[in-house]
Amino acid sequence: MPRYALRIEYNGAPFCGWQRQRDQPSVQGSVEEALARLEPGPHRIAAAGRTDAGVHALAQVAHCDLTKAWTPFRLSEALNYHLKPAPVAVVDCARVSEDWHARFSAIERRYLFRLLMRRAPATLERGMVWQVPRDLDVAAMRAGAAHLVGHHDFTTFRSSICQANSPVKTLDDLRIDHHAGQSGPELRFRLRARSFLHNQVRSIVGTLERVGAGAWAPDDVRAALAARERAACGPVSPPQGLYLAGVGYPDDPFARDWAN
Repeated sequence: MPRYALRIEYNGAPFCGWQRQRDQPSVQGSVEEALARLEPGPHRIAAAGRTDAGVHALAQVAHCDLTKAWTPFRLSEALNYHLKPAPVAVVDCARVSEDWHARFSAIERRYLFRLLMRRAPATLERGMVWQVPRDLDVAAMRAGAAHLVGHHDFTTFRSSICQANSPVKTLDDLRIDHHAGQSGPELRFRLRARSFLHNQVRSIVGTLERVGAGAWAPDDVRAALAARERAACGPVSPPQGLYLAGVGYPDDPFARDWAN
């Protein structure tokens, strides 16, 4: 059966998350239902990562198996037609080998978190950023973030219901950039790792916000990490500022002629 990789963008606000759940709208369910309109189902697709309720994606990657050989362009066009009016779009598509897997073939995940700093309520960016009503100390946040880069036991920064076999992960990069956003000053956190624990990114951002607000010192982040105790974590940031920004593969399936 032909296998296809799909790069998917979505607004997570109306969904219970990526994963299909009974009686609740999900991104996975929306894509599978669109596939069923092209070929009789049932269809089950696999994704590079399972985003939570309210979390967005700029470049989620999933794969599907079909009986018909589609050109990637026509498959993406047909899926986008049947996905309407859900806020989900297939932005890229490629034919891949039958042993290629969206999750298990991935070698890195990249996340973006957007934090808007202004007092007036967000309007145009509502539901797309975490808004705080104060300026934050970016230098202090960067100093705190430096303690988290590298190979660590991230027990403090993972959900109590995380199902990962081990809390030990390597965080390859954590950058905090200041942007003069259209709606006001914005901090953008960019995190890169082979894989992440459940709620790891939101736990890190929520903790660093406390550093930026002056409630924590940068060295308190190091102490929290060393505690290996969930209770040592700062508050977990809300989901609406988080985006799955990209997934890396040894051989990028989308780095080829999109129409073939």
